[in-house]
Amino acid sequence: MDFGQMVLLGSTVCVMLTVNFSMKLLAEHVQNWKKPKEQKAIVIIILMAPIYAVDSYLGLINFFGSETFFTFLDSIKECYEALVIAKFLALLYSYLNISMSKNIVPDEIKGREIHHSFPMTLFLPHTTHLNHHTLKLLKYWTWQFVALRPVCSILMIVLQYFEVYPSWVSWTFTIILNVSVSLALYSLVVFYHVFAKELAPHNPLAKFLCIKGIVFFCFWQGIALQILAAMGIIRSRHSWLDVERIEEGYQNILVCIEMVFFSFYQQYAYGAAPYKNKDGNQSSVASDKKEK
Repeated sequence: MDFGQMVLLGSTVCVMLTVNFSMKLLAEHVQNWKKPKEQKAIVIIILMAPIYAVDSYLGLINFFGSETFFTFLDSIKECYEALVIAKFLALLYSYLNISMSKNIVPDEIKGREIHHSFPMTLFLPHTTHLNHHTLKLLKYWTWQFVALRPVCSILMIVLQYFEVYPSWVSWTFTIILNVSVSLALYSLVVFYHVFAKELAPHNPLAKFLCIKGIVFFCFWQGIALQILAAMGIIRSRHSWLDVERIEEGYQNILVCIEMVFFSFYQQYAYGAAPYKNKDGNQSSVASDKKEK
């Protein structure tokens, strides 16, 4: 086999492993479907790894596709990323029994201190207190990325389709989305620290790191590949092969490999074991009836 066939074979194996791990975990949740409000969010999060892997694999198969095609594939991953971040926040709200629409802060934790770090301290006091307003602000910081990501994706696809997409426009979108996703992830980190004690039984750090890891690797390795291509380190040895294609190929290969590890890690972070406990299930049912 030549190098291209070996890469495609290896990527195929990686995608099959990712799908296998994710579908196995998904089946466990379906078989122990006890807390629909929580598990619906978990299922969407679990599907992140196989969707990323399959999406990147399609990019490798159609290696010589149009720029619009590759932008469309990237948009699928990034829009799903926005959905996952929204569902992760909803999952945390569910663990805390807080209504996302009302943002009502329980009396026992009202007034808890929130410590902001740089660069947020340029716009906000270093220390604020948890109340209805600050909880709503954290939610809006997360949801701004959920709303902005699809809008940017549509604009990018339209501009590329009409061939009005110079490099400065691409970098502008990159900067805007980088700031947006950073703010969303920052708000989740603050949310975690504020409710760390209440969330501790649900292992939220492992869940958050799983999502952040996928976002981190996919986004920053894409930026790194763009920089390497701009510096001439990644270059094409053939006149008929654009360096952008090589850059996209490297990104897709890396994503296919990385999703194997993340789908395996999800077995621990989003395992179905908590829903197999009969006592936990009974308390959950009682809790759901109380909410209704």
